[in-house]
Amino acid sequence: MRRITKVAVLGSGVMGSTIACHFANIGLEVVMLDIVPFDLTEDQKNDPQWRNSLVNTALKNAIKSRPAPLYDAAFASRITTGNFDDDIQQIKDCDWIIEVVVERLDIKKQVFENVEKHRTPGTLISSNTSGIPIHMMLDGRSDDFKAHFLGTHFFNPPRYLELLEIIPTQHTSKEVIDFFMDYGDVYLGKQTVLCKDTPAFIANRVGVFAMAKIYQLTTELGLTIEEVDALTGPALARPKTGTYRLSDLVGLDTSAKVIKGIQDNCPDDAQMQAMESSKFMDFLLENKFLGNKSGKGFYERTREKDEKGRTIINALDLNTLEYKPSTRPNLPSLTAAKQADAPARKVKILFKAEDKGGELVRKSLLSLFAYVSNRVPEITQHLFNIDKAVKAGFAWDFGPFEYWDLLGVEACIELAEAQGEQISSWVKDMVAGGFNSFYTNEGGVTKYYDIENKSYQIVPGMEDRIILKNIPKEPVYKNDEVILHDIGDGVLCLEFTSKMNAIGEGILRGIQESIQIAEDGDWKGIVIGNNDKNFSVGANLMLIGMMAFQQEYDQLNMAVKLFQDTTMRCRYSSIPVVAATQGYVFGGGCETIMHCDRAVCAAESYIGLVEVGVGLIPGGGGTKEFAVRASDAFFEGDVQMPTLIEKFKAIALANVATSAYEGFNNGTLLPEKDRVVVNKYRVIAEAKKEVLQMADHYVQPVPRKDITVLGRSGMATLMVAANGLWRGGYASEHDILIANKLAYALCGGDLTGPQTVSEQYLLDVEREAFLSLTGEAKTLARIQHMLEKNKPLRN
Repeated sequence: MRRITKVAVLGSGVMGSTIACHFANIGLEVVMLDIVPFDLTEDQKNDPQWRNSLVNTALKNAIKSRPAPLYDAAFASRITTGNFDDDIQQIKDCDWIIEVVVERLDIKKQVFENVEKHRTPGTLISSNTSGIPIHMMLDGRSDDFKAHFLGTHFFNPPRYLELLEIIPTQHTSKEVIDFFMDYGDVYLGKQTVLCKDTPAFIANRVGVFAMAKIYQLTTELGLTIEEVDALTGPALARPKTGTYRLSDLVGLDTSAKVIKGIQDNCPDDAQMQAMESSKFMDFLLENKFLGNKSGKGFYERTREKDEKGRTIINALDLNTLEYKPSTRPNLPSLTAAKQADAPARKVKILFKAEDKGGELVRKSLLSLFAYVSNRVPEITQHLFNIDKAVKAGFAWDFGPFEYWDLLGVEACIELAEAQGEQISSWVKDMVAGGFNSFYTNEGGVTKYYDIENKSYQIVPGMEDRIILKNIPKEPVYKNDEVILHDIGDGVLCLEFTSKMNAIGEGILRGIQESIQIAEDGDWKGIVIGNNDKNFSVGANLMLIGMMAFQQEYDQLNMAVKLFQDTTMRCRYSSIPVVAATQGYVFGGGCETIMHCDRAVCAAESYIGLVEVGVGLIPGGGGTKEFAVRASDAFFEGDVQMPTLIEKFKAIALANVATSAYEGFNNGTLLPEKDRVVVNKYRVIAEAKKEVLQMADHYVQPVPRKDITVLGRSGMATLMVAANGLWRGGYASEHDILIANKLAYALCGGDLTGPQTVSEQYLLDVEREAFLSLTGEAKTLARIQHMLEKNKPLRN
């Protein structure tokens, strides 16, 4: 069985250094090499520090860049650096060597010639090229080199974008292909897509066409770039960058280079050949207005402020080629789409809209459908690879064939041909054969239409994933905010279904009811998890705000007590309860997972108790739990106060872990019970394994009565520290009031000295402090501001 423990990264540019960081993220030992700088003095040429200055500077820049390329800054210690002249022999001990040098074939071939001299036979070798044909790099290489070589194309930034394109040549062994397809998925957390060795591979080939078509339609329909970005952003189930902001982010020179590369190397690609350069692109490229990296492109970020103190952003007028203050789009199609919650519904509304916004969406999608139909089997044998690549590479919610299914295959064929598009014959044959969609779900298994077999086949790679919407069985239980699924082997999964998975009464009662069902029936345990982008944004702030504004304190007390009782139900049930998380795990969501027996967290889980941002403290057991964890960390002879301060700061500063690994640092995760899974699509399946592992010998925990709290002495220290922040101008008076309430709850209230207390006692103190803050005018102002502006107020 092949194992990877040490990797060599050849090249330390933006991609090389961030790929090295992601290898470090998953625990690999990394050697990153680059050239010796050309401009060294004679003395510098003999100094290792100067000889490695290029690679060392690149690594430092990567580590301090944002968003952070490392899950935890400490992981940088796994990376060592060197140069090609002095250290190339180190690659002989590496299991995988990846080339990430400049996009020039002659230089890549030189690098591989040098690699061949030093690598150990059987070592894996790959190139991260984004467009150079993989087979062209193999001239003069040995048979063993060729058998172990392929393309591994990461997207930037490698930590965050999910796509990893695997591009073998005719010489690559099947064992190597299969290994990378699995390794990229399980260990690197990627959506691995098998590509043919064709220009721009899959994601860029399709994504750049979609972008170029939008460029063309913008001027044709007389739309502004602000309108187009609104139409091609979240309204169309795509990232908020839309089209033109994405172009600025990627770099206009990069986009232009890819378009030209496809046109030069794909003479039979009729739709790309028909794309002509626009006057606005010529203007931007000639003036080197290349996007974010040059300071302006389609948008220009000025140094001026508006009346509200916000930075003024200018947008390029595509007709006059002048920059003007950007304006908020006002199209009927966008207004209509905003009324729908579900992304699929928004897409349908836009597609059918009669204004020019609807026309852009309709024409662009129909053109895209024609394009991808003609790319199968040119760039891939299987249509699902196109959807998978575009979704993972560009963060679209739907791939092209999924959009087509959503809008109706047969209807879109007619509309596209009426528009003058050429739909590939295999699609028409599919429909004529009685297959009315590209995908179908049979018995909980997703299948795709295979053009070779002319039948539905199982989408590979889904065996180790649990997709809740595909479960064929009727729910075991449901209410308006949860669905309880049977995920097999005697394990249940409780899925939140409220907006943003905000936790309200329906979810709280759903958790309690689900645990009761599991305890009363023949069930082994429960997973609390979902397949959404976010596990939960926390408690339903609207509900809390309404009760607080109306001064319904008895109801508010009951609501907070229900939340506490529910998290404690997770802790003290008679069956194992395991959380599975990804994305936001804020506030009440964090409190929930802290009370589960275990949490299986995707690496990209952002975990924290954020309640102080709305003028509150954690009231669903989170403050109590930090007091418990502080007590558990105390030891004989311990000073204790530093541990308490650490817990206090995590809540008082609303510390959010920017990865699950950082969750161990801020105290929301515990290494003895929680673990991290790099691929977010596997967390529910992995959480199910945890339930099964615990189930046979599970012993119901006993409520704690042995928690050490520090009382007034601890409160005094924490309050003095908080007051120092106020005196220094780092905190407002209301911040200090919140901090004092937090100190009160963490230290067990107004106790004369350290004492041993129960969890229930701490919950009562926590609830008392929480409720007192809901009566503060400035807390109510913070709640209202968050609900209206979706950002915290400092008052």
